[in-house]
Amino acid sequence: KMSYSELDVTAEDFKDLNYLTEEKVYEILALCEEIGNNSLLIGVIGKVFSNAECLVRSFRKEESNASLDSQGRSENEKENASMSASSASRSGEDDGSHDEVTVDVAAVRRVYDRILTDEKAESALVNAILCVMPSVEDELTYHDACAFDPNYLNLFVIIMENCNLHSPEYLDTALPFVCKAMCRLSLPAQARLARLWSRYDVRGIRRLAETFQQLITYTVVCHKFDEDNLVNDNEAVVSAAKCLKIVYYANVLAGELDPQQNEEEEDEILESNELTLQELLGEEERTPKGPRVDLLETELGVCVSDCRQPVVSFDEFINEPLNEVLEMDKDYVFYKVNAESKFAFMSCPFILNAVTKNQGLYYDNRIRMYSERRITALYSMVDGQQANPYLKLKVRRDHLIDDALISLEMFAMENPSDLKKQLYVEFEGEQGLDEGGISKEFFQLVVEELFNPDIGMFTYDENTKLFWFNSSSLENEGQYSLIGIVLGLAIYNNCILDVHFPMVIYRKLMGKKGTFLDLADSHPVLYKSLKELLDYEGNVEEDMTLTFQISQTDLFGNPVLHDLRENGDQIPVTNDNRKEFVTKYADYILNESVKVQFKAFRRGFHMVTNESPLKYLFRPDEIELLICGSRNLDFHALEESTDYDGGYSRECRVIKDFWETVHTFGQEQKRLFLQFTTGTDRAPVGGLGKLKLVIAKNGQDSDRLPTSHTCFNVLLLPEYSSKEKLRERLLKAITYAKGFGML
Repeated sequence: KMSYSELDVTAEDFKDLNYLTEEKVYEILALCEEIGNNSLLIGVIGKVFSNAECLVRSFRKEESNASLDSQGRSENEKENASMSASSASRSGEDDGSHDEVTVDVAAVRRVYDRILTDEKAESALVNAILCVMPSVEDELTYHDACAFDPNYLNLFVIIMENCNLHSPEYLDTALPFVCKAMCRLSLPAQARLARLWSRYDVRGIRRLAETFQQLITYTVVCHKFDEDNLVNDNEAVVSAAKCLKIVYYANVLAGELDPQQNEEEEDEILESNELTLQELLGEEERTPKGPRVDLLETELGVCVSDCRQPVVSFDEFINEPLNEVLEMDKDYVFYKVNAESKFAFMSCPFILNAVTKNQGLYYDNRIRMYSERRITALYSMVDGQQANPYLKLKVRRDHLIDDALISLEMFAMENPSDLKKQLYVEFEGEQGLDEGGISKEFFQLVVEELFNPDIGMFTYDENTKLFWFNSSSLENEGQYSLIGIVLGLAIYNNCILDVHFPMVIYRKLMGKKGTFLDLADSHPVLYKSLKELLDYEGNVEEDMTLTFQISQTDLFGNPVLHDLRENGDQIPVTNDNRKEFVTKYADYILNESVKVQFKAFRRGFHMVTNESPLKYLFRPDEIELLICGSRNLDFHALEESTDYDGGYSRECRVIKDFWETVHTFGQEQKRLFLQFTTGTDRAPVGGLGKLKLVIAKNGQDSDRLPTSHTCFNVLLLPEYSSKEKLRERLLKAITYAKGFGML
C-alpha cells in the first residue's frame, strides 16, 4: 500500500470539496494523521454538513453498483449489512426506484465510527447541524424542497445515522433543530422516509425510535410541566413525537402485514333524524362525525391493525415519562376542537399507554353523554314532552335477556343516538339508585346468560377457556346484536365485562378478517393439524387422502359437509394446492361459517361506538384489555392506592387486620371480594393500582356484615373486635352477596 504522501495528496486537493464520500473521508483522515493535525477534517465537516446542497450530494451509492435487480433493489443494497432485505419483503411494498435509498448507509455508518472518536470533529458536527437546520426548515416550509429534489431526504438519512444523537451534546441543541425541520416535510415526503426506514433491520429501526424517545424523555425530565405549563406547548417534545410517528409507521411497514385481509364493509348504521346539538344551537359542527383517520396512514396505504408482528414491539414506542406529565383533559380538547392550532398527543396514540388512552376515551364518552342530555332538554322545551335524558332500562331478573333485548331493540330502531346516553338500569322490585354499580351487575348477568353453553349461542373450548360463535345456533340475529350492544355500552359506560373471546374477534371488530395464523389462538388443535399438513414432506395426496370437502358438527351432533371449492369432494389436496386448502379452511371457520352471527354482533357494537375514537386510539389487544380488564390481580398495589374515611387510617388495627386477611385469600376469594366491592372481578386498565377503593368505618363492633357501594367502590367495614371475626364476617358477605337495597 502506498502512503498518501507518495500519492502527493495535500490539503489543497480538498479546498473546493463540496460533497463527501467514504473514500474522501479516509483520504482526509490519513492526511491528518501524517501531518498530526485534524484541522482539515474539522474544516471539511463544517463546510459539508453546514450546507444542505453539499450534504444531499454526499455518500451517494456508486452508479456502477446501483443497477437494479428484478425486485427493484440495488446490488449494493443487498450487500449492505444495515439494510434488511427480508424486512422489505415482509412489508409487501413495491420497491420502486422512487423509494430507493440513494445514500450508501453502510458507508455513512463506517464514516461516523471513524470521525466520532474525535471530540473536536464531533463538536464541528453539532455546530454544522445547528447552522444548516434553519435553512433546511425554511426550504421545506416555503419551497417544498423534496418535491423538486427527491434526494433531499438524504440529508435526514445521513444525519440520523449518527449513533451519538442520544448524547447530551445533541439533545440540548442539535437534535431539537433536526426534529423541527423534519416536521416540515410534506406528507408524501414523510411517507417516502417511512418506506426508506422500513428497509432497515430491527437494530436500525430501534435505534431511530430510541433517539427520538430519548429527546422526549430528556426534555420532560429537565422541565417542569403542569396545567399551566403544558407539555403540548414544548416544541422539542412535539416535533420529536411527530418524527417518532414516521419511525412508527416504518416499523409497521417492516413487520408482518396482511393488508388485503379486510372484512366486508358493513351496512351503514341508521342515524337519528334529530338535529345535532350544534344544529339546534345554530352552531357549526366543529368535528366531523365518524372515526378519525391518520393522514400518514392513508398516504402509506397501510393500517396499524394490518400489522400482525412489528419488528420492534409497539410497547417500545410508549413514553412513560410523557404519560405522567400529560394533562389529558387539555389534550383531549386540543384533539377534538383545536387540532389545527394546537398539537394533541392523542393524534400520536402509539406514544400513549393504555391508561392514558382510556382516560381520553372516557372524556369523549362523557362529553357525548352530556351532549345527548342537552339535546334531550332542548327537545323537551320545544315539544313540551318529558323525554328521558338517560338510556333507562327496567328489567326483571328472571326475564333479563327478553327485557333487555326488547328495550335495546326499540332504542336502536326509534333513535340510535339514545344508545349514546348514559346507561341507567333498574331491577324491578328492588330499591337502589344506579350510580354505576347496578349497571355493572346488569352487564355481568347479561354476559353470564348469553354465554351460557346451554343456550347455544357460543361454543366453549375447555382447553383454551375461550368462546366462539356457534355457526349452527338457533338464536336470531337480535341476540347477537344484543351482545355487540352490551360490549359497546360497557366501553361507553366504563364497565368491565367477564368475556373470553380469542384475539381474532377484536381484530375482526377492527375490520380485519381471520386468517390461518389466528387459528393458533381460537382453534389450536385445528391449527396444529393444518400446520402439520403444510410442513409434511411426503406425498400429501397419497398419504392423507384429503379433499376440498370438510365436515363439521352441528348443534345436535350431526355431521355437516361443506365444499371449500365447487365439487370439493372430487378435488384431492396435493402438495401443490395444500396452501390454498389451508387458507380456505381457515377462512371458512373464522369468517364464512359465522358470517351472519358476527355481522349482527359487529352491527350492535358499532351502534354504540361508530362515532368514538376507539378504533383510532386502540389496537386489538388494547380493545380486549378495555373490555375485559386485566386478569392480573395485584392486591398489594390495591392496598397502596386505597383511601380511608370515617375515622379509619392506614395505621388502624382493623385496617391492618383487614389487609392481612385479604392477602391470605385465594384467587377465587379475591375475585369475589372485588365483585362485592366494585361490581366486577377484574382489574381496570392499568391494574388494581388504578382502582380507587375507599374503606369507611361503619360503626363499632357488631354482628353486621360488611356492605358496599359498588357505584363508588366504597367498602363499609364495622370496627370488628378481632381478626377472626373480621375474616368470618367478610367471607360470608362476599360469598352470599346479591341484589341491591337502600342503606
